[in-house]
Amino acid sequence: MTQTWDPQTYGRDGAFVHKLAGGVVDWLDAQSDERILDLGCGDGQLTARLAATGAIVTGVDASPDMVAAARALGIAADEAPAERLPYADASFHAVFSNAALHWVRGQDEMMDEVRRVLTPGGRFVAEMGGHGNIAAIRVGLMAVLARHGCGDREDGVNYYPTPSGYKRRLERHGFTVERIDLIPRPTPLMESGMEGWLRTFRRGVIESLPESLRATVIAECCDLLTPALRDEEGNWVADYVRLRFIAQLSA
Repeated sequence: MTQTWDPQTYGRDGAFVHKLAGGVVDWLDAQSDERILDLGCGDGQLTARLAATGAIVTGVDASPDMVAAARALGIAADEAPAERLPYADASFHAVFSNAALHWVRGQDEMMDEVRRVLTPGGRFVAEMGGHGNIAAIRVGLMAVLARHGCGDREDGVNYYPTPSGYKRRLERHGFTVERIDLIPRPTPLMESGMEGWLRTFRRGVIESLPESLRATVIAECCDLLTPALRDEEGNWVADYVRLRFIAQLSA
């Protein structure tokens, strides 16, 4: 299922994505005048933070609407899929990515492109969904979809690897993995709660359903997930698990 993005909805219901990126930004340790590619830059909020370090940052995203939002912030951003980057060989000292790689269908093609655009000795630093990410949400959504005869709509939406499996994949593409961690990170959602999360991060799935069924699926999924992910004060906490890594290309 192809995911689609609305920058306005994302900015309202998905702001936690860039606000909680401090750990992977620390791992990147951007330096002044370094050329850095933000792979899957989204609406450019985090890209702007990287640029504030003095690094020369370029954003790239497959969503034309997100690229437009990033450009509106003054970000140099290009529209392209991660599997076909529009840059010359050895263009960047570092490739950075936050909360985007689990959306990439062609993981091997993406890694080949990252290797190609990095300078020798360059680094690939990223955080993505890891094994077990949003497990309760996915099971709940799949159960509701199956009840309505649409059980396959969640198939293949995301890729959430284990550290060992992703380490081996990176190594096959010529990277030396310095560190890779699986990090449980229960994540408080915005005021719109689980409904807002579904409408933002499963927009493609929801929009693939008959219009008359969409609100029902969202409501039933929220009801099913309430005992596990909603506290006694009505706050939603998503069961996020992040995979964070830093890998280096041979000099």
